[in-house]
Amino acid sequence: MQTKRKVFAYITQGNDLLVFEHEDAPEAGIQVPAGTLEDGETPEEGVLREAKEETGLQKLSIVRFLGEQIRDMSDYGKSEIHHRYFYHLISEDDTHPLWRHYEHYSSDNSGKPYLFWFHWSDINQLPELIADHDFYVKKLRGLLRSYKAEE
Repeated sequence: MQTKRKVFAYITQGNDLLVFEHEDAPEAGIQVPAGTLEDGETPEEGVLREAKEETGLQKLSIVRFLGEQIRDMSDYGKSEIHHRYFYHLISEDDTHPLWRHYEHYSSDNSGKPYLFWFHWSDINQLPELIADHDFYVKKLRGLLRSYKAEE
């Protein structure tokens, strides 16, 4: 089975987490920005690149590395293992509560841009995320509470 290295961006503004849906592929479920690392790219470089490409946001910074996950994707019909790196990022971009953005640099090499619908969702009332995209959400909730307590 092929192993792919993936990065996941938990982008927050306050208590809100950025999530999205594919306009043309509702079966892809609700996700957080994520993608495949390029050859020679560090996870830190990759998570910032992927987050910017997928969302169109530019004022992003990494708060911290949350952890890793090894996930067999056979339950989604893929003969792949994903080695996933999860990061907490913050956005200082001014955004609307709901916006769409075309990703032009997809890792599937189709050359077709993907239209994504983004929205901010309260981290304590998240919709169900697909394929373990929520793997470190509980940890992130605790961190957000601790950051608030420190203020």
